[in-house]
Amino acid sequence: MASKIFSVDGMSCDHCVQTIQKAVKKLSGIREVVVTLDKKEVRVDFDESETDLEAISGKITDAGFEVVG
Repeated sequence: MASKIFSVDGMSCDHCVQTIQKAVKKLSGIREVVVTLDKKEVRVDFDESETDLEAISGKITDAGFEVVG
């Protein structure tokens, strides 16, 4: 099990939070997605044998947000 915190630009409301959570949870191997709107962070706990950082970052980007850093 791995955990990663992504810094994400473009989040401004609870709908953004829900959009990111739904998008990332569609990936296989995702255990938990915690979006912190005020910090503009997304913490993802995932199984490295089922998905990777690139796939997670891609889902966030595909949902209309920018992963920074």
